[in-house]
Amino acid sequence: MRLKDKVAIITGGSSGIGKAVAQMFVTEGAKVVSLDVTKLDYEFEGIEGYVGSVTNRAELAEFVKYVNEKYGHIDILINNAGITRDALINKMTEEMWDLVIDVNLKGVFNLTQLVGPVMVEQKKGSIINISSVVGEYGNIGQTNYAATKAGVIGMTKTWAKEFSRKGEAVRVNAIAPGYINTDMMKTVPDKVLDPIRAKTMLGRLGEPEEIAYAALFLASDESSFITGHILSVNGGLRL
Repeated sequence: MRLKDKVAIITGGSSGIGKAVAQMFVTEGAKVVSLDVTKLDYEFEGIEGYVGSVTNRAELAEFVKYVNEKYGHIDILINNAGITRDALINKMTEEMWDLVIDVNLKGVFNLTQLVGPVMVEQKKGSIINISSVVGEYGNIGQTNYAATKAGVIGMTKTWAKEFSRKGEAVRVNAIAPGYINTDMMKTVPDKVLDPIRAKTMLGRLGEPEEIAYAALFLASDESSFITGHILSVNGGLRL
């Protein structure tokens, strides 16, 4: 098993990409703790649910302390939790902007600021940030979301340098998914999705498991010489 005895924290592991990653990691031998704003609504042996928000720094401090004391180490951090509040720039409210920035960008900063030093002290670890194709290329109606996902890329490259500057084997990478067939995407009508499929070289949406496989590679020792990298998993999408 590729993650035998490793301890992984995953935010937003209750659905979509996060759920696929959590379940795949368990099958590969990891102990997974999923941080979500609500209790996990499914049972999967090996996944521990923890209720908390990436926007609450006091809660996060208690959470990281709890995981580290219970399991003795933290090997993997998957910053996956994210939200959207879409609107054209002239219709985007300050509340919509602030909420997305708080969860998608500051939330990643909050948890990494706590987990990163634990990994540095251990002298090893893998942090994987979930960005987006929108963070690479932008998208109409998603100024706030694009800003956060581009910011995640910038933080990834910065932390790859900071967490290894004294020789520690702490790696920081990001995955930039394209359009993935999650439950939320299943509610989008075909008239919206068909143009996206047409712009994708492989002619379809991705599956959550395909992002999970990318995360598995970056979390495992197979990627031990990869850091500061942005792995685009988008089927050849051309925006």
